[in-house]
Amino acid sequence: MRDKLAVQLFTLRDACQEDFFKVLEELADMGWAGVQLAGYHGHDPEELAGKIRKLGMKTAGMHVSLDRITEETEAVVKEAELFGTRDVICPAVPVELRNEEGYRQVKKALQSVANKTNLRISYHNHAFEFETIVDGQEALSYLLDPSENNPILAEIDVHWIMKAGQDPLSYIDTYRNRMPIIHLKDVSDDEERMTAEIGTGLIDFPPILSWGEESGVEWYVVEQDRCRRNPMDSVRTSFENINRMIAELA
Repeated sequence: MRDKLAVQLFTLRDACQEDFFKVLEELADMGWAGVQLAGYHGHDPEELAGKIRKLGMKTAGMHVSLDRITEETEAVVKEAELFGTRDVICPAVPVELRNEEGYRQVKKALQSVANKTNLRISYHNHAFEFETIVDGQEALSYLLDPSENNPILAEIDVHWIMKAGQDPLSYIDTYRNRMPIIHLKDVSDDEERMTAEIGTGLIDFPPILSWGEESGVEWYVVEQDRCRRNPMDSVRTSFENINRMIAELA
């Protein structure tokens, strides 16, 4: 399972803006198997892809805005090929589309791209999708309907599932073999309930990891939207804790 651990680089966005290559080098030295992209910070994609390969890491998918997925599809396909991944993930529904008709438009648009390319198109949730009902179900279930005629795959973020009042382990079971990438971040054990390092908060991760190994998860991607200390230190804590959990599962 250690060869499936990756970092979502949004966690380290400020450091990437300052020195992207140094960030990649530190993550490789730490032992991460992969990184998940969230923009290039002014770098040429081919240059970044070469650096990731040279460091012995892989690309665990790419977070790409809805506009780019739908309006710059050809370019996104080429970038995915450069990074050696088929996984393109829509990171959120734009604010102006967070309504019943908007979710219908988003689902149709993502389905269209998935059906006309060789990309695996996934959607990454937050908690706001639970605030809108579409066809009698909350919007996230509507988008990720696990039926044969819906090519949109899940990239469930367990932190946001808990923030929405759901049990992460129970919720993800709907997407067995429909979730190549799962997002892991903890929920702080305080009034803020903010994003926290793996193993420091309220989520019980070992059962989620076991489920993932039985259910087709290819990458366990650690993300932390906000860190209370140096983000690289937070990443290191998550790495050490998740590796300890993996060892205990063996």
